[in-house]
Amino acid sequence: MSYNLTAAQADMLLESLAKDYKIYAPKRLRAQGRFSDTDIISYGEVSKFEEIVWDTKSDYPVKEVITPIQQAIFYFTEDEYRESKAPTKPILILARPCDINAQDVQAQIYAGNGGFTDSYYARKRALVRFVMMECGGGDDTCFCVSMGTNKTDNYSIAAKFSKDGVQMQVVDPDFQPYFEGFPEQDYTPSFVEKNEIEVMIPDLSDKEVRKRLKQHPMWEEFNKRCISCGACTVACSTCTCFTTRDVIYGDNPEVGERRRVSASCQIAGFDQMAGQREFRSTAGDRMRYKILHKFHDHKARFGDRHMCVGCGRCTHRCPEMIAIHATVNKVNAAVNQIKAARENE
Repeated sequence: MSYNLTAAQADMLLESLAKDYKIYAPKRLRAQGRFSDTDIISYGEVSKFEEIVWDTKSDYPVKEVITPIQQAIFYFTEDEYRESKAPTKPILILARPCDINAQDVQAQIYAGNGGFTDSYYARKRALVRFVMMECGGGDDTCFCVSMGTNKTDNYSIAAKFSKDGVQMQVVDPDFQPYFEGFPEQDYTPSFVEKNEIEVMIPDLSDKEVRKRLKQHPMWEEFNKRCISCGACTVACSTCTCFTTRDVIYGDNPEVGERRRVSASCQIAGFDQMAGQREFRSTAGDRMRYKILHKFHDHKARFGDRHMCVGCGRCTHRCPEMIAIHATVNKVNAAVNQIKAARENE
């Protein structure tokens, strides 16, 4: 069934849904941007139609709802420890197709990594359902079509927003009762078919090519450009690296909580071992690791998709204007160069 709701009717729907669900959507946070008096768009709880930012890509991804930047995993005293309480109220997230696909990637990592399931992720992910927000084509950093993440069928409701209201298609029958009494209208969701940017995904199936690519001089450029701030991985829809941190209550070092805190492979010292040894000691090394992980390693391990979904948020957030699509195209050119050189040997 499909419906056409005015803004006032959308508010009524949100009010009804909020009785049973925590509702998250892209939301504008006033004067919280990186520069003075600038806004930022991030995911937060919404209760009104006017709070939902539907015409601009959010600066930060859906993953912050399910795996926050910081979360308590257990509390401890000198005598015992107690696991943090699991959420109980179901969650409804309004997200674009690329973000929904990104959560499929996260599920592979958290819930299917070598047979180990991350319980903190699984207990919250089990509560989540999606409203797929129709996307008008993204912006000049998106390349979801190149990554095959421009479409999804993993949603309970599809929605097309306008300034006057929203068209909705209900797929999951569990949500049908919430729409009783609203005006019906034919609506079929559409998906982006072309982005401004096209990315050529390099063929890295040849081990010898990968070995030579790691030594390619293109990575040295990032020793001068990348400042290793980690902003790209915080904004990434699929990055999952984290560390743990103990927070002590008061003066007693044996009472507190252990938190899981997002980490970044792009920050110096991320892979530091005993003796202060680092496997990737330069910005170029770290960039190479990230790009090859996103565009080869993940798919090689899990088999069906690359880790990057082409949302372009890392490009938006980079203070040095390093564009991931340009970097991947450079990798593709370098791979073709390596293959041509090998043929002439």
